[in-house]
Amino acid sequence: MIGPHPLLAQIPLTVSPFIKLPSAPTLPYTYKPLPSTLPPSATADSNGTEREKIVVSNSGHAASPDDIIASCQALQAHIQKLQEDAQRTIRKWENRLKEEELAEKRRVAPGWLDRDEKILQPTRTVDQGVAPTRNTDQSHSANLMDQQAEESSKMMQQPVPSREGDELDRAFGGMALEQG
Repeated sequence: MIGPHPLLAQIPLTVSPFIKLPSAPTLPYTYKPLPSTLPPSATADSNGTEREKIVVSNSGHAASPDDIIASCQALQAHIQKLQEDAQRTIRKWENRLKEEELAEKRRVAPGWLDRDEKILQPTRTVDQGVAPTRNTDQSHSANLMDQQAEESSKMMQQPVPSREGDELDRAFGGMALEQG
């Protein structure tokens, strides 16, 4: 056994009346000793060695770099899941709006969106029980209506000559250009 250092042995010990030595604690009657096998520590690796707590925050919480990386990865996975859920919700909402618009268009003009032809024409039905004289009268009056419609559409298609110059001449009088 190694004894005290020779220089320390020369210093006398003094007892101060202000210092009290600790006394043994008294245990309660309900005291139970700890089991001999404790569960693994939360700060220990799978090997049983404790991980070094390198990073200490201002609040006193200490963590190892592995813990920080694991929590960042868990946070990133959570944010990714939330983003995917939000995008899925937006896609559902947009699809529902498109379906509602399509349903409204089909309600307003049934059959319009289901065909490639976009010219709507009424279909003519021929009643077999109607006398032929009536059919000719009806077809003749229908032809008159068609002729009037065709004439009006031809008039609409012809460009209207501009009369703005004539209107200005009437309002302000004609102006002759002089060449000099």
